[in-house]
Amino acid sequence: MKIGFDAKRIFHNFRGLGNYSRTLVESLQKYYPENDYVLFTPPFKDQRAKAWEKRNEEFQIVTPQSALDKTFSSAWRSLFLTNTLEKFDLDIYHGLSHELPPKIQKSNIKSVVTIHDLIFMRYPQFFSMVDRQVYKKKFQHAVDSADLVISICDQTRRDIIDFLNVPEEKIKTVYQSCAPSFYTLLKEDQLYTSLFKYRLPEKYILFVGAVEERKNVKTLIKSFARLKDQIPHNLVIVGDGKEYKKECLRLVADNNLWKRVTFLGHVSSEDLPAIYQGADLFVFPSLFEGWGIPIVEALFSDTPVITTEGGCFEESGGSYSRYVKPDNVDEIVEAMDQVINDDDLRIKMIRNGRLHAEKFHWKNTASNLINTYKEIL
Repeated sequence: MKIGFDAKRIFHNFRGLGNYSRTLVESLQKYYPENDYVLFTPPFKDQRAKAWEKRNEEFQIVTPQSALDKTFSSAWRSLFLTNTLEKFDLDIYHGLSHELPPKIQKSNIKSVVTIHDLIFMRYPQFFSMVDRQVYKKKFQHAVDSADLVISICDQTRRDIIDFLNVPEEKIKTVYQSCAPSFYTLLKEDQLYTSLFKYRLPEKYILFVGAVEERKNVKTLIKSFARLKDQIPHNLVIVGDGKEYKKECLRLVADNNLWKRVTFLGHVSSEDLPAIYQGADLFVFPSLFEGWGIPIVEALFSDTPVITTEGGCFEESGGSYSRYVKPDNVDEIVEAMDQVINDDDLRIKMIRNGRLHAEKFHWKNTASNLINTYKEIL
């Protein structure tokens, strides 16, 4: 097969959607190298993108060529890409993040689009009216035009049916993997080096994610404040934020937690597995996610997980993670206390959590995706 991808986020995004895209194409190249993979992207200058390109020379990377397309590269990707795609004799074109170019359905190329979530429709209060209108138009065009829609979990699959009126038989769930750097536990000296670099305490509870309202970090801080005198642990928060992060910092100050709560901001992908593996507990009280990749990363890291009831979380967390109501401080405190202080429970959660995570190993997700491609050809 010759498969093209909307690769903008591979080279321009270094958070969730970019990580999804890079892991996906790398897994296909690793386990199915007999196929040809073509990546279509606007020009990029970021050194991280250039380093990724150098490490992955097997891919054919296509950027705008004409002076006009280079000048208006966003329009090239969004409006005129189908003309370029038809020159490459593709069997399939996969829009990796909610978009397909106009007129793709009139070409001879089979098209697939991944829908990660419909949070802008479930929680419109977190988005501006303009953003909601733009997203709705893009998403609706993509699912209407595609030969197949991929959802990254069954929760998103149900949302696509309910919110975008897509026929059930047109949607296939293909779970998202995490980077393979999380699959192997580090040696003690490697772990110590990374933890020392960030001056992390010996015992800590971890959160990883954007520090924004939907992630519910303030509730986690309130819960930790209630429990802090009964445990020796600190709270470590990895992720960037803006106004909501300022609110979190004020909450830390109001509760005199400066010596017990650490905000690390952005952490390099090379160091993140060590930070997960050094934690005694991972708590992810988000209100809603498209998938919850930090949960999978924690499970691969042999770190027990407490997360939120409902949504996709029970798919990503499995039967042995603990689930709480996101607005119930009492429940969160009780769950944290139990997991930290019950060694038998922790061991059971770690062992069975790792077994659950193996279904999201990129060998398995790549196999599921390749079979999905074959179904539409």
